Amino acid sequence: MSGIAQHLQHLRDQNQGIGTNSRAIRYQDQDYDSLRQQSLESGRLFQDPLFPAGPSALGFKDLGRNSYKVRGVTWKRPTELTSDPEFIISGATRTDICQGALGDCWLLAAIASLTLNEEVLARVVPPGQSFQDGEYAGIFHFEFWQFGEWVDVVVDDRLPVKDDELLFVHSAEGREFWSALLEKAYAKLNGCYEALSGGSTTEGFEDFTGGIAEVHVLDRPLPNLFHIIQKAQRRGSLMGCSIDITSTSDTEAVTYQKLVKGHAYSVTGTAEVDYRGDREQLIRIRNPWGQVEWTGAWSDDSSQWRYLSDDDRECLSHRSEDGEFWMSFSDFLRHYSRLEICNLTPDALSDDSASKWALSKFDGSWRRGSTAGGCRNYPDSFWTNPQFVIRLDEEDDDPDDGQRSCSLVVGLIQKNRRRMRKMGEDMQTVGYAIYKVPEELWGQRGVHLGQAFFLSNASAARSETFINLREVCSRLSLPPGEYLVVPSTFEPNKTGDFCVRVFTEKQADFQELDDPVECRVEQMEVDEDDVSERFRSLFDQLAGEDGEISAFELKVILNRVVPKRTDISTDGFTLGTCRNMVNLVDRNGSGKLGLTEFKVLWTKIDQYLKVYRAKDGDRTGTMSATEMRAAVEEAGFSLNNALHQVLVARYSAQDLTIDFDNFVSCLVRLEAMFNSFSSLEEDGSGTIRLGFFDWLNVTMM
Repeated sequence: MSGIAQHLQHLRDQNQGIGTNSRAIRYQDQDYDSLRQQSLESGRLFQDPLFPAGPSALGFKDLGRNSYKVRGVTWKRPTELTSDPEFIISGATRTDICQGALGDCWLLAAIASLTLNEEVLARVVPPGQSFQDGEYAGIFHFEFWQFGEWVDVVVDDRLPVKDDELLFVHSAEGREFWSALLEKAYAKLNGCYEALSGGSTTEGFEDFTGGIAEVHVLDRPLPNLFHIIQKAQRRGSLMGCSIDITSTSDTEAVTYQKLVKGHAYSVTGTAEVDYRGDREQLIRIRNPWGQVEWTGAWSDDSSQWRYLSDDDRECLSHRSEDGEFWMSFSDFLRHYSRLEICNLTPDALSDDSASKWALSKFDGSWRRGSTAGGCRNYPDSFWTNPQFVIRLDEEDDDPDDGQRSCSLVVGLIQKNRRRMRKMGEDMQTVGYAIYKVPEELWGQRGVHLGQAFFLSNASAARSETFINLREVCSRLSLPPGEYLVVPSTFEPNKTGDFCVRVFTEKQADFQELDDPVECRVEQMEVDEDDVSERFRSLFDQLAGEDGEISAFELKVILNRVVPKRTDISTDGFTLGTCRNMVNLVDRNGSGKLGLTEFKVLWTKIDQYLKVYRAKDGDRTGTMSATEMRAAVEEAGFSLNNALHQVLVARYSAQDLTIDFDNFVSCLVRLEAMFNSFSSLEEDGSGTIRLGFFDWLNVTMM
């Protein structure tokens, strides 16, 4: 299927509700129900041809084919590892997840938090899967959120094993396999197991919930952070925390109070208790290893529990080496480095009484030379980045900061970067800036703000830093008004796809700002009486015996005249460009230009030359892609971001420069396409109707 056809199919799917959690997209077009039925009818256990059990599924470098780490690895089904395997035993719990030889504790912490919310868990782990006779076919499936859409991922149950033990995630019980199969499905989604090594718990949170995750640095916590955590609990948010490392030797080092550095923990609860006459804030944390617990104040065997009421002690005290423990909130801030909160989307919770966020989302892309303008450090191109406007009208009912303002969480997420690790690529360095929109521009959506605006206005807020994480996210509090969100890579011309999401406590209007698509070029009419004798004489010399100029003759003329100029660069006009120029002004369909037609064309070329020279700001004889954008506007065309991307891809050189002949070719093509659409448009409706022959005729021309 072509790229255009795929895009159209995607739009049709969206209109039919496909891609939502209730109607997830079949990943790689594999349908779980039909594949399972085929396996049951054939009597053969399912073997996934798209993620075969072999070296490629393990990794590409540290877990690559020739790595010592994969020596002795075999693939076995749960039925080969135990005589009585179970998918889930007595419900999924946090102790079902124990880390193996893969550095994906970030993922396991997210899975552990997932088990605290049965409703959310059921979205990711569809019910009704088992190893029971008559139902088991060696196939399982899981659903994940991917950048705005839910996908259903099918896997077989062949798992990597070394010395008869699961190599990666496993349950403490040993007979339970839902977590190991979930990890395999997530590895398939990201290309291989090794692609899961290293990451942030927020990434797992988001892919399991569709939520948006924020990070709080705990050495400078918000004064109301405990209140934020409590509100997050009431909203069903997932939470994790970790301790930063200062060197590689610190990785998973255990402190004297049994906290593990560089390791992802789950936050599983909070409480406020009366303790020796004061109110004590407590927080509950779980180590995904299922062991190694905090030994300080409020740990399982600490003396603090003796001073609580019987009810509080009965409710909270928990003595078991299962990796879960309590600590005071003050100790939490002192020992941990960061807290991650995943705020769930409104549709993630069916409880209407729960406090819910409102969600707004847009997809976009950065493309070299058109929409990848870099950060504010690059004022010449920053304005070309995609722009989104959000209108905040209603203040919070219960603001976190106690002020009358609008709370929002803004997240910028990079798409598909983990899958690209196999190709040697990793995360871009990304961030965003937010600007207050002047009141005189409120409500204007068809205006992409230009360079002058950003040179004269400071940002009202921004991401804390530009960083090479999958998502950059911040919690903000802003007065009511309209704000412009500008996501960008740190440096210009870094290509990537992204989605920007805004969670607000109240409903907010969120739209992309983009220029309208219009042609303001006036049609030129020339009478023979308007042609000077000098030009007529020149035409007679150029036209030859037939008194007309063909595309072949035009090519010769232009390639004699234009290269003599020292202020513009050209590789020469091609025959194709010259044919397009002739077609643009040829009134009688002869394929050649008479006197007045040639006069119109020559006048256009002169106008193109003036625009080209004026927009070549550095006088190099070529235009940069950013200068090209301004030149196209000056020439009479208003185009949106998508069309600017097409022009750069079609008409620029490898270094993103555009010479004069390509500039002329671009403008001629644009005007011809606008003219063609206008002639076919039905009563100003903005639509045309084409039969097959009409379609071929238009596209071939």
